[in-house]
Amino acid sequence: MGSGRTWPALDVHHVPEFLEAALIDYHVTAINEGDEAWRIFFHDAEERDRAAAGLRAEFDGLSVEPVDVPDEDWAARSQASLRAIQIGRVIVAPPWDAPVTIVVQPSMGFGTGHHATTRLCLAAMQQLDVHGMTVIDVGTGSGVLAIAASLLGAANVIAIDDDPDAVQAARENIALNLRARVTLQTSDLREAAPANADLVLANLTGALLVSAAGQLKQLTDSGGRLILSGFMAREERDVLHAFAPLAVEHRAQEEEWLCVTLR
Repeated sequence: MGSGRTWPALDVHHVPEFLEAALIDYHVTAINEGDEAWRIFFHDAEERDRAAAGLRAEFDGLSVEPVDVPDEDWAARSQASLRAIQIGRVIVAPPWDAPVTIVVQPSMGFGTGHHATTRLCLAAMQQLDVHGMTVIDVGTGSGVLAIAASLLGAANVIAIDDDPDAVQAARENIALNLRARVTLQTSDLREAAPANADLVLANLTGALLVSAAGQLKQLTDSGGRLILSGFMAREERDVLHAFAPLAVEHRAQEEEWLCVTLR
């Protein structure tokens, strides 16, 4: 709900050249520059009225309309287009465009974000609303996908890998990302018990996806999804056949690498 406050403004139609320069003489709070009109906000009504009189005198025939804009309206309209900006190593962002920053220590495992399949999985995950989900990251490697799922709002994230070195790398990376909440398991997927995940992430090789398709499908509930990557375009038919009858909701390709979201 709004505060009930209104902001004094002027609606100027058919904006003349040099209007912005003329506004230097007045206490302007913000300007919404539309295609056909500008809405100019002022610190108080007295300043708005002074500007209206001065602009009419300076620009013959200028269409100037005083308005009082509800607080939430002007804030939303004047700031909705704001996006994150980066200055050096500092990012300044409004909450609706706050980037998710993941710190990863390079290691032997895939998952620094520099491999096409990692990028594809990260993009596919952001096609979904993972808030409140249970997510299982199979073959977690460096843990970057599990960390991303947690930072994107997943309630319960489990990362699985059968390589102790990968699990150690993932543990170190989770420690670098203090807001991430991830449970690590050192286990073989083929020995994992059926689960009830909303989303399963599997960035594996094509051959491993095919051989483990049954176990991967068992990790999701009836409405769960799987994001699969790590396989090449030439392997697509075999991978999708192994996961039948799940339907492809999303497909993306970068060079020869593929990523699909199945449901």
